[in-house]
Amino acid sequence: MGVSSSPLLTRKAWTAFLVCLLAVGVLAPVLNLWVPAGSALHLSDYAIALIGKIMCYAICALAMDLIWGYTGILSLGHGLFFALGGYVMGMYLMRQIGRDGQYQSDLPDFMVFLDWKELPWHWALSDSFVATVLLVVLVPGVIAGVFGFFAFRSRIKGVYFSIITQAMTFAAMLLFFRNETGFGGNNGFTDFKRILGLPIATPGMRITLFMLTGLTLLGCFLFARWLVTSKYGRVLQAIRDAESRVMFSGYSPLPYKLSIWVISAVMCGVAGALYVPQVGIINPGEMSAANSIEIAVWAAVGGRASLIGPIVGAFLVNGAKSWLTVTAPEFWLYFLGALFIVVTLYLPNGVVGLLRKPVGVIGLIEKFKRKGGAA
Repeated sequence: MGVSSSPLLTRKAWTAFLVCLLAVGVLAPVLNLWVPAGSALHLSDYAIALIGKIMCYAICALAMDLIWGYTGILSLGHGLFFALGGYVMGMYLMRQIGRDGQYQSDLPDFMVFLDWKELPWHWALSDSFVATVLLVVLVPGVIAGVFGFFAFRSRIKGVYFSIITQAMTFAAMLLFFRNETGFGGNNGFTDFKRILGLPIATPGMRITLFMLTGLTLLGCFLFARWLVTSKYGRVLQAIRDAESRVMFSGYSPLPYKLSIWVISAVMCGVAGALYVPQVGIINPGEMSAANSIEIAVWAAVGGRASLIGPIVGAFLVNGAKSWLTVTAPEFWLYFLGALFIVVTLYLPNGVVGLLRKPVGVIGLIEKFKRKGGAA
């Protein structure tokens, strides 16, 4: 799919989107505290959890847009970084359970069940919230940095890079499935009770986590906007369009590709850390290849190289998934496949690309007709 190098939206559209993002992520939950539970304007606990989860996914889609839409590197392994951030937060939440667990031990319940006598070395800092916040950034960042350095230095690109990122994610998933690694095996972490000593299941805490996620999404969006409009961002787009010419112009692509790769991974790690306390579980299934592919689908459906597009795509696809998996679960995968095919053939700039010109929808209809006539 081609990606337009010109801006997709006007300044007014950017402003309107920022206002909507701020309203959804911050104003709506604040007003929800004063709206009676029986009112049509009141968001249910299910709606708060669902929108909060989708905002975490939107951060991942935005991260994918930076590495794929603006740099031209398709990753099929970003689910790993999302899960790593989630596991770091999950380890902290498991330590917060303390002796309130089933076995009334300082060790997590699954370790007592497996007859562990002490915490593994990698759990050493899991009882500190400050250390957890740092590790949420450092663990995905360091792993992405090491992997990216060797991959980009070897000039692996295109489909080969996509394949090895997926292989890396699959290998990590198999590792985390093993009970002896100390990550809860197949079941992962769940049954969280407190965060920072406060109950995690209260309406006030749910709203707090929701608002924090909304502010993080807004911050990531503004940071990404600043990044891609700077000289650094222009070099990234030049690498995407003609990497050889960038090298001949005196720029080394390696530091640019490596740095944006690490930034993208860290954003996914932060999203995973915000996801876990709201959903209440983290297990190796979050590292599955399908999850990483879905992140790419969100970015493609919304519109690559637009920043707004991936966020819109995450909300559209996951909103449809939540509805279809309840009303017609057997059709969800067919719908997802058909959606991606339509976007690939007829919407190279995604859904947001339709707003680029007033005749966008008319042009799309004409394109359908031309395709039908050619067939």
